[in-house]
Amino acid sequence: MPFQKVQPEKLSTSVVRQIELLILRGILRPGERLPAERELSERLGVSRPSLREAISALQDKGLLASKAGAGIFVADVLGSAFSDSLVQLFAAHDEAVFDYISFRRDMEGLAAERAATLASDTDLSVIQAVFSKMEAAHPKRNPADEARLDADFHLAIIEASHNVIMLHMMRSMYQLLREGVFYNRTIMFRQRTTRHELLEQHRAINTALQARDPQAARAAVEAHLTFVETALSDHQVYLHNEAVAKQRFEHEATR
Repeated sequence: MPFQKVQPEKLSTSVVRQIELLILRGILRPGERLPAERELSERLGVSRPSLREAISALQDKGLLASKAGAGIFVADVLGSAFSDSLVQLFAAHDEAVFDYISFRRDMEGLAAERAATLASDTDLSVIQAVFSKMEAAHPKRNPADEARLDADFHLAIIEASHNVIMLHMMRSMYQLLREGVFYNRTIMFRQRTTRHELLEQHRAINTALQARDPQAARAAVEAHLTFVETALSDHQVYLHNEAVAKQRFEHEATR
């Protein structure tokens, strides 16, 4: 018979499994500091030696990292999604920007469609809370804050789609965006008209999600990213034309 005696599970193994799931589900994020040993052992209901054994196992797996004098942190597992040479290649070629937007349009459209169907009420409350912060930030005209909230809004939708593979893949893509590998997000917020249009596009996405309308949510995300694509293309044309105009001006000044 294909049965074996059930073996009691070590406490440290249970801790490992719990922390692994928190990382997998995106609840514990890269770079996030774990509570101090005493606090964490109390929260988990295990002894400190059992906790240390679990932490050591997770460090061996590359999921946690210690920093001298600072504590234990979730490892930057996203950093390994792309090699340094590939990141440099992305940054050196404009076509990567538009392939990136196209990829986001496909993936985030799907995520929005899934979120409208699969999101819990709490997921939708999180999305609504982030959008409310976007509305509050709009009159302050701070490009850095607006860009951060923009990313938080889109990532909240991806989290609400409840697909852990998509979640980690898109988080790695947004990390490159934050680092300016694909494009400088602040250019999207320079023009008053553009800023207003972007806010209204996010409003349309949020409205569709709160109504749990998958088709409208996907269409709103796709329309938003098409707008972003057009705005960046127009900006590149402007930069090219400005460079040519400066050449003409410099030449005229020397005649």
